[in-house]
Amino acid sequence: MNYQKISGFSDEICPDFRQQLEAVKRMGMNYICIRSANGKNIADYTPEEAKEQLLPLLKEFEIGVSSLGSPIGKIAVRDEEAFAHQLMQLENLCKICGILDCRYIRIFSFYMPEDEDPAAFKDTVIAKMRRFVDLADQYDVVLLHENEKGIYGDIGSRCQQIFEAITSPRLLAAFDFANFVQCGEDPAICWDLLKDKVAYIHIKDAVYTNKENVLCGTGDGKILPILRDAFENKGYDGFLTLEPHLVIFTTLSSLEKANPHDVILKNKYASGEEGYEAQYRALLSVLDQIG
Repeated sequence: MNYQKISGFSDEICPDFRQQLEAVKRMGMNYICIRSANGKNIADYTPEEAKEQLLPLLKEFEIGVSSLGSPIGKIAVRDEEAFAHQLMQLENLCKICGILDCRYIRIFSFYMPEDEDPAAFKDTVIAKMRRFVDLADQYDVVLLHENEKGIYGDIGSRCQQIFEAITSPRLLAAFDFANFVQCGEDPAICWDLLKDKVAYIHIKDAVYTNKENVLCGTGDGKILPILRDAFENKGYDGFLTLEPHLVIFTTLSSLEKANPHDVILKNKYASGEEGYEAQYRALLSVLDQIG
């Protein structure tokens, strides 16, 4: 299956943005998701910095941006100061989307307090996410909610609650197989719940036994049957974005609330680039099986 809309979190290759683009180009890929560049999170870039520092390199290598892998919503649900700061960051990210010709921004639905029932925070989560959606609407941007571990929408049923409460086309789903596995969920059941809202798919796999990330198609994420259903029955034409998590990379500690070594027990490849390419080749093999 020759599928053109394959992207990836290229900061898993290395921190240096030019080297990320060089590696992606060598592999024959045409898109990236920008989560961090030159060791700096995309949410910390100003629109002017994105225009001066990122856009020229993207044009030089003729690489498109599938999404901005922002940390928006990856804060404690009760942290009002952080929420106010993220509203400002999100507005900048919306402007950066316009500069980089990008439609999507990945977001989250807030970390839940430990030992408290997430159901008690449903109304707060929805109200805050509506603020995000209102901003996105002003800039013609689509927010992608990712089912990250430890947030309100980390399991399928609560993701569904979010989309039932907020029906705006400015809020859709980024489906992450591995995160559902690591939350003890069945990805196939979650797919059936959410597939009508899925506009973006992360290619990351994991196993139930120890929650370790593994090469896509070799874990419990049910990637092959879900992608087959996506293409054959849903007519999916969105991005497939590599998020290998197969080696310890520079910014990993800022992405995992728990110890990152809980999901990457050891480097499975000699370098970030080698792990990234292995994930790419594994995805191509899955797509070939789908035909």
